[in-house]
Amino acid sequence: MRIVLSDFISLDGVVQAPGGADEDTDDGFAHGGWSMPYFDPETMGGAIGEAMADTEALLFGRRTWQTMAAAWPDRDDGSDPFATRMNEFPKYVVTSTLTDDDLTWNNSTIIPGEDAVDRLTELRAEPGGSLTVMGSSQLSRTLIAAGLVDEYLLMIEPVLLGGGKSVFPTDGERRPLHLVSTVQAPTGVLICTYRPEKA
Repeated sequence: MRIVLSDFISLDGVVQAPGGADEDTDDGFAHGGWSMPYFDPETMGGAIGEAMADTEALLFGRRTWQTMAAAWPDRDDGSDPFATRMNEFPKYVVTSTLTDDDLTWNNSTIIPGEDAVDRLTELRAEPGGSLTVMGSSQLSRTLIAAGLVDEYLLMIEPVLLGGGKSVFPTDGERRPLHLVSTVQAPTGVLICTYRPEKA
């Protein structure tokens, strides 16, 4: 399997709370929902749909999983194929606090936080499509630092947010990437696919 990070990201590297005002206000973040004015259904929706077609399972950190679990089940009324697909996917949540009793979103499985790197290394070695990570900034940093990310799908949006959560480690290590493709949406968003350069 391939681990793919899929993120709406500001020009200054912020991924915090792209979808709504109250999504994540940690550290006084006041720009929740910043991504919505730039969303182009045709170009960006098409890129997301293409990525989901290759996705075999979803991987989340605890907070992002809880946000998604509170939203997607109620959207699946049969009229939105994307909502149906989101609910059908196998889902893994890396957490040290949730238990099986908390798993209200169907097809969800816990990966204990202390075992995350070992377990995800095993999952990545199994045959299959993509294991897609949405948001989940802390988990993403862990995956990047461990060398487990195979692809980055970044929707780089034309806005500076001045601070907030990032998916990128700040450990001083250089990690060269290769630009595989780029598409520009009418809203100014650059949809860029990167893969780590091979040593």
